[in-house]
Amino acid sequence: MTIFQSILLGIVQGLTEFLPVSSSGHLAILENIFHVETDGGMLFDIMLHIGTLVVVFLVYRKDIWKMIREAVFMIGDMFYNLRILILNRIHKTSLKYKKMIRNSYRKFVLLVLISTIPTAVIGYLGKKLISDASDTLLIPGICLLITAVLLLMADTVQEGSKLPRDTGCRDALLIGAAQGCATLPGLSRSGTTIAVCLLCGLDRRFAVKYSFILSIPAILGAAVLEIGDVISEPVSTQQVGIYAVGMIFAALVGYVCIKTMLVIVRNKKFIYFSVYCAVVGVISIGAHFLL
Repeated sequence: MTIFQSILLGIVQGLTEFLPVSSSGHLAILENIFHVETDGGMLFDIMLHIGTLVVVFLVYRKDIWKMIREAVFMIGDMFYNLRILILNRIHKTSLKYKKMIRNSYRKFVLLVLISTIPTAVIGYLGKKLISDASDTLLIPGICLLITAVLLLMADTVQEGSKLPRDTGCRDALLIGAAQGCATLPGLSRSGTTIAVCLLCGLDRRFAVKYSFILSIPAILGAAVLEIGDVISEPVSTQQVGIYAVGMIFAALVGYVCIKTMLVIVRNKKFIYFSVYCAVVGVISIGAHFLL
């Protein structure tokens, strides 16, 4: 891989990770059309995603810090309640338990944990399918058409008002399943999860926040699972440096795009991205049969 290709793919990752047009789909299309050889390609993909992950931490740092703090307190309350349970059983007392979910951030932590379960299950079971789908232009093309439909639905759905306290476990499971399915190249992760959030009645700003914060455990989990494959791939120091340049560009472009996404969702401007995904999807499908 050349440094130009790394920069190009980094820019594409930054643009498409947060804008609802599928980063994996675009990367798969570019790599198939231009025959980009990425020795140690697994490492490059991970580094690109880490670049965009840093952006999520930066933009939502206050929310993420509060969620981490409340998660720690929740673990403490869990052990406290376990102690109370033991004491009540031994001494036949009726000591009161601490309420585990007693504010919005604790509820948000719970929702993210619940959503991560179907994402992990689908991602793990479909790992081989996802890998094979990236080697063709047909699957990304079809999935981009599905993304186009989902974005159109997101623009036309009735305005929701659900915040963490109003969002249920069923909503969280549906959103997590959507994220798991969006590991297919061409299905936009952000577009799919935000669309499902809106269809579940979530407030638009909360839908964006939910979608991007939910990506954190998914990306970290995928990176951990792929560490073995990364270690087994021979990658030169020069290539790692080239990958790092792509990661930096992914982060810089991603920061601009995540801010743009907030405006897009608030103003119901998904229609433009829906048309774009439909056009690119048709071109990709056509290229599959012509090339």
